Amino acid sequence: VFQKWVNREISNFDYLIQLNTMAGRTYNDLAQYPVFPWILRDYTSEELDLNNPAVFRDLSKPIGVVNEKNAKTVKDKYENFEDPLGVIDKFHYGTHYSNAAGVMHYLIRVEPFTTLHIQLQSGRFDCADRQFHSIPATWQALMDNPNDVKELIPEFFYFPEFLENQNGFNLGQLQISKEVVNDVVLPKWAHSPEDFIYKHRKALESEYVSAHLHEWIDLIFGYKQRGPAAVEALNVFYYCTYEGAVDLDALTDEKERKALEGMINNFGQTPCQL
Repeated sequence: VFQKWVNREISNFDYLIQLNTMAGRTYNDLAQYPVFPWILRDYTSEELDLNNPAVFRDLSKPIGVVNEKNAKTVKDKYENFEDPLGVIDKFHYGTHYSNAAGVMHYLIRVEPFTTLHIQLQSGRFDCADRQFHSIPATWQALMDNPNDVKELIPEFFYFPEFLENQNGFNLGQLQISKEVVNDVVLPKWAHSPEDFIYKHRKALESEYVSAHLHEWIDLIFGYKQRGPAAVEALNVFYYCTYEGAVDLDALTDEKERKALEGMINNFGQTPCQL
């Protein structure tokens, strides 16, 4: 697969899907859903210029520190963390770039995710301000908040329907602007959900991304995923997100095991290292 990708016989999209599959990720498990990168950082221009490197996200950095301003906070958190019991290793992020709640967050307008989201929120929609209501606003929140580290899901590159409230769900209204949450607000350069998907996919297959995608793959699936390289890259997540970090079979206490399983399922899981 790697050779095929290097020779450009398969697209960036296909390569990412295949890496996800090899790392045990699947559409059938919300806790291990395929993970895709944010690839752009320009959500405000009238036109999207894919020949300009400045419109792309820096793929060599974890999403939590793409904004340079967050790097110090993230570093300090790691350096000052001490678990008195010695169970929990130091980490940069107490949340994860891919988890079940995040998948439901993005796909809230389409079933079965709508129903799953409502179940997660004890029988109702989460408050409007926490909904996925705008692509530019979601990116801005990531830039402002080092604790929000959600990457994307593959649907952002092929499935325009998830950006439309075709079922007419009542998702509430934003507190400050009183704006009703309906279809997802798109970047200025996208004239429709179809146009967004078309341009976003084009961006994924662009020259810039083809030349830099391996840097992101190193962080998610490769050598910067754990160990000293991960520490240096500011890419260490909470200990129970890693494969093999917790030996569930060794836990004899049924309650304790259930609690940990729940935690792992909700927290997100780092893919198997390839």
